[in-house]
Amino acid sequence: MSTIRRVEIRRFRTGDRDAVRALCCDTGFLGKAIDPVFEDRELFADYLTAFYTDCEPESAFVLTVGGEVRGYLLGSRRPFRQQCYNVFNNLRLLAKGALRYPRYNVASKKFVRWILTQAWREVPAVPRRAAHFHFNILPDSRQVATTRALAEAYFEHLRAFGEKRVYGQVVVFEDRRGAKLFERYGFKVLNRSEITKYRGIHPEPVYLCTVIKELA
Repeated sequence: MSTIRRVEIRRFRTGDRDAVRALCCDTGFLGKAIDPVFEDRELFADYLTAFYTDCEPESAFVLTVGGEVRGYLLGSRRPFRQQCYNVFNNLRLLAKGALRYPRYNVASKKFVRWILTQAWREVPAVPRRAAHFHFNILPDSRQVATTRALAEAYFEHLRAFGEKRVYGQVVVFEDRRGAKLFERYGFKVLNRSEITKYRGIHPEPVYLCTVIKELA
């Protein structure tokens, strides 16, 4: 019997929502599960994926292997709409988190304190009025060809609407992926900032890097 499984890049469907949320949590800690850092998977997935899956699903794409979602790219070409959404969504998540905080473990409480006191200082500036994206792929499905195909599917979507540029914010460190990888594919590095929440739990500095690409 053949063990070859079909690899497909396609648009996000409503039925993919749970798989995308689970994958977000399974890759949320430097490509690994977020649970050792933050135990509340519902809030973590809401914060990172809800706008894309619920308000702008037409700009989301998934990578499937054998019909199973193994990666995703979530994007938006409506930054102002997302900013408005985030104002109310963040207040909702803050209220939920406040109620759950007493039951969180030590690591989760530390993560919450970082979000409230440090995160806003460490996230580097991003271009205004530009489309953006972020993506995650499970380790067993990370290949240069499929990652590039996933990104190109989104870029073609943007070009169809006349978008001129797109940016992303990606976590970089020596043993995973660096800024030079994105430069190879036509991105320009704008800035980067160290993310201190990983100090003490990762042996080397971790940075959040803003990269931008002209689509013309």
